[in-house]
Amino acid sequence: MPELPEVEVTRRSFVQAIENARILALRLGKPLRWPLGCEPAALVNRVVRTVGRRGKYLLIELNHGWLMVHLGMSGSLRFATDLPPPGGHDHFELVTDRGTLRLTDPRRFGAVVYVSSLQDPTAVKLLGKLGVEPLSDAFDPAQFYAGLKKRSSPIKQVLLAGDLVVGVGNIYASEALFMAGIRPSCRASRLSQARVTRLHAAIRDVLAQAVQQGGSTLRDFSSADGQTGYFQLDAKVYGRAGLPCRQCGTPIKMVRQGQRSTFYCPVCQRP
Repeated sequence: MPELPEVEVTRRSFVQAIENARILALRLGKPLRWPLGCEPAALVNRVVRTVGRRGKYLLIELNHGWLMVHLGMSGSLRFATDLPPPGGHDHFELVTDRGTLRLTDPRRFGAVVYVSSLQDPTAVKLLGKLGVEPLSDAFDPAQFYAGLKKRSSPIKQVLLAGDLVVGVGNIYASEALFMAGIRPSCRASRLSQARVTRLHAAIRDVLAQAVQQGGSTLRDFSSADGQTGYFQLDAKVYGRAGLPCRQCGTPIKMVRQGQRSTFYCPVCQRP
């Protein structure tokens, strides 16, 4: 599933190419998770101003309105002037005078939704409960600590919930907790301020590193210009169950938390 770094890498890979592009057509394939919210023809001749991001949502700002794009479990975007004819898993195309933006999504859990503004009830419903952006200046360690003190759930589950800090998905939560030396099962409210400060720094470091390395390509992720990521090659614990810890040599363990796989070192990460 594309997580925050993959979505940010995707955004960066086509934002400059599509800025100021005029929409010539919008084509839909099989239904995605939610309906578009307008007639495709209504967007013809509108101009793409820029592409932003909130959590895992890409926000395509038009001169009138916004397109909110979510990649779901298996989605990826491509932007090019010479795309081949659409296939059975291609369900959305934004044709512009600078190229075509295509969403490929085999499982169709992704979505493209039009809203007139980010104050639209649909936009508020999708974005309103998202936590602070972890790579922004608004992600404050003191506020992070205060928020965790109110949570009795295991720290990894709190990170995945996304309402305190957004976008720290399964891969990067495991990696950040390892970097901070915190056991994923530790209750969030029990963490000392010093440990939360280390975790805050680890989250920012891990996500920034992942963005720099193009995200993680575990199955078929690629950015909008066709590049794959390689963060997974440097993962310290994720996907390494039974292999020696890169830090102490102890075999990495894997447990299930909330139906998700969690990887950790039983020596380097204290409860």
